[in-house]
Amino acid sequence: MTSALLAGAIIGLGVFLLVRALFPARAGLAARLAAMDAIRLSAGISQISVVTTQEEVSPLRQRVGVAAARFYAARGWELRSTRADLALLARSFEGFLATKCLLAASALLVAPLLAAWIPLMGWDFQLSIPLWSAILIAAVFFMLPDLQLKRDAAARRRDFRHVVGAFLDLVAMNLAGGRGVPEALMTASQLGQGWAMSRIRDALANARIIGITPWHALGRLGEEVNLDELRDLSSALGLVAEDGAKVRQSLAARAETMRRRELAEVEGQAGERSQSMLVAQLLLCAGFLLFLAFPAAMKMLGS
Repeated sequence: MTSALLAGAIIGLGVFLLVRALFPARAGLAARLAAMDAIRLSAGISQISVVTTQEEVSPLRQRVGVAAARFYAARGWELRSTRADLALLARSFEGFLATKCLLAASALLVAPLLAAWIPLMGWDFQLSIPLWSAILIAAVFFMLPDLQLKRDAAARRRDFRHVVGAFLDLVAMNLAGGRGVPEALMTASQLGQGWAMSRIRDALANARIIGITPWHALGRLGEEVNLDELRDLSSALGLVAEDGAKVRQSLAARAETMRRRELAEVEGQAGERSQSMLVAQLLLCAGFLLFLAFPAAMKMLGS
């Protein structure tokens, strides 16, 4: 009875997916407006900062990623934080979605493998056990790229904040030398060779081409990579760009604040690691004491 129900459910699901594939549902008005906003936003950002992807996408992953991206766009799922993390890591959104889908699909192969391996071991089982285990493993595999993306993006965003603090010091030094705000920003960006400074330099160079202010370009870059420091810098420069002295004082104060915040974060991480080492030492001591007391306790209990 259970096998018949499961077979009927699988056949029904296959028929439903076939009907949805042949007759796709029309997207609603809200989904279409969200897709148009996402396309316009990505087009505006691409004019400010050109992101070169560091990953090679195979034709299969490209097709799966494009289909998944269209599925997300049709339903108005923007995933702004995920797009910002991918832009910071110079990865494509389609490749990320393809990785999630292919990992989940490969995890679904666990069900037939378990169904074939368990009877060989001589164990009795129900068909629903490997089926539900495969669905659970597929869900876990589908979420693994998100966890890795958040971890890598957090580390790289921390490095970006450090570079922004050094960039502010360089801009303040150039302003003290008599340069204007646009010239100081461009000159300061030419002094670094890292990936973060290259992103800032490209944003400022593209701002000249399309005819917007450099601080507006920095704000767009902050929106793209979801970095509050660049957005705050853009707002501050937009407000006080006419007074060089105030700009210099403001940039120096912001750089000092960022250094203090970074130092506080480093001290907090060091404190957490010290506490974890203390707990590990206490566990080792407890285990050693238990090792010493165990023979005596067994002898007393035996007697």
